[in-house]
Amino acid sequence: MSWPLPRLVLITDWEMGERALLEAVEDLLPLGRAVAIQHRHPGAEGGQLLREARLLAARCERFGVPLFVNERLDVALVVGAHLHLPAPGPDVSDVRPFLPEGRWISVAVHDDREAERARGADLALVSPVFGAGSKSDDARPRLGPDGFARLARRLECPAFALGGVDAERARTLPPDVTAGVAAISAVLRAPRPRDPAQAL
Repeated sequence: MSWPLPRLVLITDWEMGERALLEAVEDLLPLGRAVAIQHRHPGAEGGQLLREARLLAARCERFGVPLFVNERLDVALVVGAHLHLPAPGPDVSDVRPFLPEGRWISVAVHDDREAERARGADLALVSPVFGAGSKSDDARPRLGPDGFARLARRLECPAFALGGVDAERARTLPPDVTAGVAAISAVLRAPRPRDPAQAL
């Protein structure tokens, strides 16, 4: 790894609208490498994903903020980003040979089977811990702090808690296995995103 991992991974929500999202991201960038941005836009086609990734990459580069691209290895390579693999995606070993040295791979983990598949990853986003403000129809059972800790201890890489995590709930997570947290609406939709980001 070329530098320490961030403490907060912010996942984009393009349903906010491009201008609102980019303004929220720009409010966070002065936090530097304590935060990373993950570019995720379900349903967007390749050209749109690449255009949005370039917008984010240009902003992140100025502040040294790591950028992850969700799922699309080709887009990550074009903009010089790290890669996030969703649960139904390829294994880490499938894509690692194509990434330049020093690029990270994060993975989504929801259960024991996915924790086993996470071998070789640099970090894992474990969810849903407390719920998911961005997925109101998500019916998966909540892991809670104990469930998160159990999965985190099965991982060979640092675990980040995702799903309804705010500053108060983050304090209930076991510090020995919590490398950081990931968030969407709790940060992006705040009046001043930097405030909840710093609290997390």
